[in-house]
Amino acid sequence: MTHTSAQKSALSVSGHPRISSFALALCTAAALLSGAAHAQTSGAAASAATAKRKPATLAQAQPQSAQANSQGQTFEEEIVPQRYANNPNVDAFINDMVARYDFNADALHALFASASYSATAVKLVTPSPTPGTKNWRAYQARFLDTVRINAGVKFWRANQATLQRAADQFGVPPEVIVGIIGVETIYGRYMGNFRVLDALTTLAFDYPDTPNRTDRMATFRKNLEDYLVWTRDSQIDPSSVLGSYTGAIGIPQFLPSSIVQYAVDYEGNHHIDLRNSTADAIGSVANYLKQNGWETGRPVVWKVASDPGSQGIAQAAADGKPDPRWPLVQLLRSGLALNEPNVDIAAEGGTPVTVIDLPTPGRATEYMLGLKNFYVLTRYNRSFFYALSVYQLGMRVKAQMLATQAGGDTGAGADAGTDAGSDVSAGPSNGTNTLTPQQLQQIQQLQQSRQARPSQQPQ
Repeated sequence: MTHTSAQKSALSVSGHPRISSFALALCTAAALLSGAAHAQTSGAAASAATAKRKPATLAQAQPQSAQANSQGQTFEEEIVPQRYANNPNVDAFINDMVARYDFNADALHALFASASYSATAVKLVTPSPTPGTKNWRAYQARFLDTVRINAGVKFWRANQATLQRAADQFGVPPEVIVGIIGVETIYGRYMGNFRVLDALTTLAFDYPDTPNRTDRMATFRKNLEDYLVWTRDSQIDPSSVLGSYTGAIGIPQFLPSSIVQYAVDYEGNHHIDLRNSTADAIGSVANYLKQNGWETGRPVVWKVASDPGSQGIAQAAADGKPDPRWPLVQLLRSGLALNEPNVDIAAEGGTPVTVIDLPTPGRATEYMLGLKNFYVLTRYNRSFFYALSVYQLGMRVKAQMLATQAGGDTGAGADAGTDAGSDVSAGPSNGTNTLTPQQLQQIQQLQQSRQARPSQQPQ
C-alpha cells in the first residue's frame, strides 16, 4: 500500500519519505480498530507487563479467504501486543537506525509500540526436540501435485513473454523460475498473512533459545533494518505488509535483505512490487539466481545408475554439503556410473558435483548428482528436497506445456516427460512458506488447543 502525498512527510529528518503525524494517527486508529483482532485487551492495559500475559490469538486471513498455509490448512496466530514499547534492545536498534539512516526517532518508537510479539512465529522456527524422519517421496508428492502443475501451466501461458525475456536477459530457463514460484506460493496464491513487522521484530529480538540463536537474531535484525529502509524508500506503510512467519514477502517470498539486493523493476514502472506484479517477481527470481552463479545452458542434476556399486559409491560420498566439490572423474574412477547416456564423460570429467541423498522410510535411499546450478537453487532454500522439487516441478510444467502445444494432454498428474528426476516418480523457504511436517503439527496443535474457544473475526 502506498501513501498519498499528505502522508509522505515524516520517517526521516532530511528528505526521505516519512510517516507524518497524520499518518501515525491513522496507524494508531487502525491499530485500535483492529484491537479485537490483535488482542482482547485495551490500549491502556499495554505496558511492560504485557510480555507476561497469556498471548492473545489473532485469526489471520488471506485476502477474501481464511488464513491458509501452502497446504490449505487454517490456523490462528498467537500474539502479545505492544511488547516492544520501551524495550531497551529495540530502543538501541532505533538509535542505530536514526544514526545510520536518518530515521525519525519518534516515528520509529511509535511504530515499534504498535508491533506485536508473535508466539506462533517463534514456535514455527523452533526446532522440534525430536526431529522427524526425512521422507523424500512424501515431500515430493506435496509439491509435484496436480494443483501446482496445472497452476504452473496457467502461469506460464499468462506470462510467457516475460519469462522468455528473463531467460534471454539472465540466462535462467522459464521452467526454473516457474518451479520456484510454484513451490513458494503456488504462483501467488499463498503469500503468508503474518504482519512482516511483527515477524521480523519478534525474531530479531526474541528468537528462541537454539544453538544458532545469536546468528539467527543477527540475520533477522539485518532483515528488519532492510525492511524499514525499503518500506520508507518505497513509500509503503511498514505496518501494512503481510508475509510468511519469517518475514518473506510476495509472490517469490523474498526476505527484505533479498529485496534490497536482488529485486528488480521488471514491469518498467519505476516501482518494485513483489506482492502484486508477476513481472517483478519473475525478473527478481531470475536476477537472484544469476547473481548467485547460475550457469546458462548447464544441467542441474545428473542421475546415478541404479546398480549396487554405483549406489554404494554415492552413499559413501553423500555428506549433505550442497557445494559441488567432487570431480566427476573421481567418482567414476571409484566405480560410480551415470544413467545419463548423453553426457560426454570425457568433457565433463573435471565437473565438480555434490551427491544428493533422498531418503524415504521403508525404501532404499535414492541418489543424484547436483551440479553448480543445483547448488544455486539451494541458495534460495538450503534443503536438497526443496531444490530438487523446484527443478522437477518446473520440468513437469514444461512437459505439460509442450504436450498441450503438440495437441496432446498427458494429464498433469501423469509422468509428463523425462525430466532429470523422472526416475524418482511423483508420489516448500527461502522456502519460508513451505512448512515442514513438524511445523504443520505445531499448527494443528494450536488449532486443537483453541477448538473450544470461538476465534475472533479476521482483520
